[in-house]
Amino acid sequence: MKIGFVGLGHMGSHMAQNLVKAGFQVTVFDVVPTAIDALVAKGAKGAKTLADVAKEADVIITMLQTGQQVSDVCLQENGLFNNAKKDVLYIDSSSIDIVTCRDLHSKAEKMNIAMVDAPVSGGTVGAEAATLTFMVGGSEENFKRAQPILEKLGKKIVHAGSAGNGQAAKICNNLILGISMIAVSEGFSLGQKLGLDPKKFFEISSNASGQCWSMTSYCPVPGIIEKAPSNNDYKPGFMAKMMLKDLRLGQHAAESVNADIPLGAVTTELYSLFVNQGNAETDFSGIINLIAGNI
Repeated sequence: MKIGFVGLGHMGSHMAQNLVKAGFQVTVFDVVPTAIDALVAKGAKGAKTLADVAKEADVIITMLQTGQQVSDVCLQENGLFNNAKKDVLYIDSSSIDIVTCRDLHSKAEKMNIAMVDAPVSGGTVGAEAATLTFMVGGSEENFKRAQPILEKLGKKIVHAGSAGNGQAAKICNNLILGISMIAVSEGFSLGQKLGLDPKKFFEISSNASGQCWSMTSYCPVPGIIEKAPSNNDYKPGFMAKMMLKDLRLGQHAAESVNADIPLGAVTTELYSLFVNQGNAETDFSGIINLIAGNI
């Protein structure tokens, strides 16, 4: 099977490499030439244009940052959709707004392209280890086509429902993630000021009702979770600017259905402040330094 992969950033580079390891013929493209070169050195084939990616691919995967980027690479004249084979499977693993996602589904169907939206959770650690969680939107038929490929990249593949539902699940999941990271940061910061040793507090709370993923898998306090970004000077990981992007997607989604998400609104404001203070490319768990008054 020939796979075309577009978007070789922190996540996409690991995902493309895992597809190469799984034995697929992978053709890669990115706007950064050195990113292509790095994957070619690991067994992929480099492409000079988007059209070159699409022409021979049985499956096309994109892993980009914004809905506008995904629309551009798919819909421009020399882009993916106009140069893809009939009935190609298109998997978008970017995290984008639901309106753009569903518009792409509609256009793909009209062009005989089988599409699923399949955003991920798990960060760069999960991308590298092929332990990502995929939340997939699209028809049952298209989901079944995508599943064997996604299983080479993740440990949990869930069909969330119809077109756009993968993005809906990702938006809601990251809303919870952002809020919980703030809560964990506040708990640890208050605990330290009250004289609690962070390791002792972790031992207690990780086995009590405060337990959550932000604490036990991604603790924002250094010296507790070995592979957490907090132990690597908050190098991402999952960049704060990407968390802010996802939180804003949540705000827009809530407005579109008249839903109230007051904690989401406050969390968005805090991450906006954190990013605007020069921490856009810091891991999102670095928000603890804002909460603790260290920056």
